[in-house]
Amino acid sequence: MRNPESATPLKGYAAIFATVVIWSTPSLFQFYLNQFYDPWAQNFYRYSVAFLAVVPFLLFSFRRDGLLFDRNLWLTCLIPALPNVVHQIAQNVALFHMGPGVYAIFIRSSVIITTLLALIFFPEERWIIRQWQFQAGTLLGLVGAVGVLWFQPGREGGAIALPGIAVAFTASFCWALYSVLVKRPSARLGPIRSFGLISCLTSALLLPLTLAFGKIATPLEVGTRVNIILIVSAVSCITLAHVLYYVAIRKVGVALSQTLQLLCPAGALGLSVLFFGERLTTAQIWSAGLLLFGAFLSMRVKTDAVPATAENL
Repeated sequence: MRNPESATPLKGYAAIFATVVIWSTPSLFQFYLNQFYDPWAQNFYRYSVAFLAVVPFLLFSFRRDGLLFDRNLWLTCLIPALPNVVHQIAQNVALFHMGPGVYAIFIRSSVIITTLLALIFFPEERWIIRQWQFQAGTLLGLVGAVGVLWFQPGREGGAIALPGIAVAFTASFCWALYSVLVKRPSARLGPIRSFGLISCLTSALLLPLTLAFGKIATPLEVGTRVNIILIVSAVSCITLAHVLYYVAIRKVGVALSQTLQLLCPAGALGLSVLFFGERLTTAQIWSAGLLLFGAFLSMRVKTDAVPATAENL
């Protein structure tokens, strides 16, 4: 008979590699959907679908534990939802300036920014800044992040425009800020409840923005195939991946789960080469290496006070 304990790590590793595969695809989905959906509508509908997919689990969880949807719960989840909205819009706009592979590489800079923000929010962890891994990783990562975008050819063949770089950095910073702020509701409510409430609030915040700046009727104007792709991206990249990611954290720990996420840019770039013909310049390849190695070094000094990054929420 098989030992149940021996199966636990296998389940954790299976969950990790499943998230690596899934999280290699979000930028590709969004890059493709940008042809049909404006950034406001795309994110509103993706988050609405993701929220609806988790509603049954959310209601069961609250009913099982006898919790109520009180005002404090909503306020606690509203704080991280705000930078999450900015991140979602910014990343879609960034994909008008660069390919999905380049963006998948650059967004790894959020690992370093998350650590820096955690030092501000959690004073007890400021001793981390004295470690050489953190100092070297931050320097290498930031230089690599700048290089990946600076050497990205623009649509006219020159360097990417400064507004594109600014939007990409905004996306990365807001994702890092979200990753830090989500620690409190996640610790209080657990992953499913916190994800459910944050996805609900994110959808609610995106609705008026879509009505004001986007095109709310887009699903009625695009083909069924496009809408199916949007639904698949929402359920897989947002809902399913989060469940698997938290399973991985519980089974094999945060450090290994996060470190293996550095494989995602390679998967994203490979798929982007296959489907969209994206290529990196030699300078970008060197810059990408610096960024990923710097992110790896930074993660080696993290402790439990630094929240696990819930990617692509």
